[in-house]
Amino acid sequence: MTFSQPWALLLLPLALIPLWLSRQQGHVYSWMDMVPKDPLSQIMGLLMRYLVAAIIGCLIVALAGPQGEATKEERTGKGAQVVLVIDRSASMDDPFAGAGTEGRVGENKATAAKRLITQFVRDRKDDMVGVVAFSNSAMHAIPLTQSREAIYAAIRAAGGSGLLQTNIGAGLTSGLAMFEKIPDSGSRAIVLLSDGAGRISPKAKQKISDWMVRQHVNLYWIVLRQPDGISIFSTNYQADKEGLEPAEIELHKFFQTIKTKYKAYEAEDPKTLQSAIQDINTRERNPIRYFEKIPGKDYSSFFVAMAAFMIGLLLLIRYMEVQSWQQA
Repeated sequence: MTFSQPWALLLLPLALIPLWLSRQQGHVYSWMDMVPKDPLSQIMGLLMRYLVAAIIGCLIVALAGPQGEATKEERTGKGAQVVLVIDRSASMDDPFAGAGTEGRVGENKATAAKRLITQFVRDRKDDMVGVVAFSNSAMHAIPLTQSREAIYAAIRAAGGSGLLQTNIGAGLTSGLAMFEKIPDSGSRAIVLLSDGAGRISPKAKQKISDWMVRQHVNLYWIVLRQPDGISIFSTNYQADKEGLEPAEIELHKFFQTIKTKYKAYEAEDPKTLQSAIQDINTRERNPIRYFEKIPGKDYSSFFVAMAAFMIGLLLLIRYMEVQSWQQA
């Protein structure tokens, strides 16, 4: 048995107080020899002390929140283990490239992404979901879990203000690290949402590639187009002065070399973003097996019921005592 509030058990010595106090008599006699011996009353008086001590003890134990050991039960369903890697660079607060064509008035990329991702999670009851936010570095919002309340809170937290950098490498490695801590359910995916890309070092690329293959993780990249931003699917682009391709195209080509399933999307407004998320929703509905944590039985009500029962006995004894004095 475990206790949710074990500190309350420190109050248990209070239950001994009724045993220390002497029982005061309700009548005073000048000559004790005239009082007949009454062993029943002495037994009842002692019983009342122990009842009061037991009542206090039961209430203290109930306050401590006793519960049985938690167990895990294997479940089956359709879904995946999904880590949402969300860009929180400052540019996510800008409008979409096609902001004037679709979507809600005044809704920027971060707001639309938060709204649609929340709906994505709400529609997938069997998924385990983790959330990572990144800008200049990665921030673990929540590890893989099935608690919808915790996931929604993490998505809201990932929508806070960010910095100017877009460190996708840190976001991806942090997201992939989450899969190492849980058994493989049979279907795993990372959903990367960003409005751009930064350069990833060769060492980070090798690490990402190795982890994705070893952990059997599919990758979906949703690019939220910047106004006048280059398309990752473009074949008509110019290299910079050092002969390097644009960061977005370089990253897209790197993802294509990874030996797991990869698909990229471009969203220019909330409608195309919703379409991309719906496509991922359709693709990642596979039979999965997972373990659900079942909380242990709560025994607080049992101890409260025991205390109530003993209070009833105590009142009954007191009632009998009063009746005996009235008959005397």
